[in-house]
Amino acid sequence: MDRTFRFTLPPPEPAAGSFTTGTLGARVAARLRQQIHNDGLAGGTRLPSEQAMASHFGVSRTVLREAIALLQADGILVTRKGSGTFVCAQDGAKTGERGDALTEQSVQSLLNLIEVRQGLEAEIAALAAVRRTPGQLADIEHALHRIEEAVAAGVDGVEEDVRLHLSIAEATGNPYWPKFVAMFADPIRSAVKVTRANEARRTDFSIEVRREHEKIVQAIADGDPQRARQAAMEHMQHAAERVRLADREFWRGDGGALARTLGRDPIMQK
Repeated sequence: MDRTFRFTLPPPEPAAGSFTTGTLGARVAARLRQQIHNDGLAGGTRLPSEQAMASHFGVSRTVLREAIALLQADGILVTRKGSGTFVCAQDGAKTGERGDALTEQSVQSLLNLIEVRQGLEAEIAALAAVRRTPGQLADIEHALHRIEEAVAAGVDGVEEDVRLHLSIAEATGNPYWPKFVAMFADPIRSAVKVTRANEARRTDFSIEVRREHEKIVQAIADGDPQRARQAAMEHMQHAAERVRLADREFWRGDGGALARTLGRDPIMQK
């Protein structure tokens, strides 16, 4: 029988900033983890609905989902489709404690990089929509098709994905934009490996990514900078959301291993 969960700890103070990174989500996760520990909640205890918890903590459902994802990765919570979110059995929680800090750091690094890419990719796409030449547009469209071919062939499409974003940067006509992208090429490549590995596990995620790429390319082809900027921004926002929705098994397996390579990158450690 499910035990009743009652809030006993106040919400954390909100973090500043319009883009939700892992900071506030991690603080919400810490409060939930503390209550689970302090109250000795048994495995199988059902948490309130996402809406109820988001309202209590004074955060968006996106931030709340990030907090839940962090606790899932630590083996403290489990989400059952159609049933809700539950506290894991104690053995799962204890196992999660050992990888707690490393998992949280890896997810945080990934979300931090996605935040940086949001502004970067949005501006690049807008400039490309205004300045791209017919030849550069052809390169962008070819790069998009290469991703589809890679996925159809069962390849992860990481290099093709990176190439698409680099070709858009080259279409700005400003050589510093592709140089800036190239400077972050290794961490971006590591981040794309994580996001694409996660997206490959769910058909709906893969479809979303393809449509987001198509919207960016179509806006550039139409010469519409505002639409291109919005499409690129939404692509990064959705990428962050897909990371937050990744389950514990993903972070304990390939996802965690790939994310940790991002944390070891010299640029991310400075």
